[in-house]
Amino acid sequence: MAENTWQRSSFCGGGGNNCIEVRPEGGLIQMRESQAPDTVITMTRAQLAAFVHGAKAGEYDHLI
Repeated sequence: MAENTWQRSSFCGGGGNNCIEVRPEGGLIQMRESQAPDTVITMTRAQLAAFVHGAKAGEYDHLI
């Protein structure tokens, strides 16, 4: 993936405006939601891996 190029999740589908996008930036990873492109989270690869692991484990699931 080239620097400064946002990549959308393969689960985004149809190019909608409700997608997670990521890109490398200076040895770090940036992530944003396509509905709020001005809000960017910057993290290390290890932090991103921990986030993905937590998401898969249901740590961020909320009961309504």
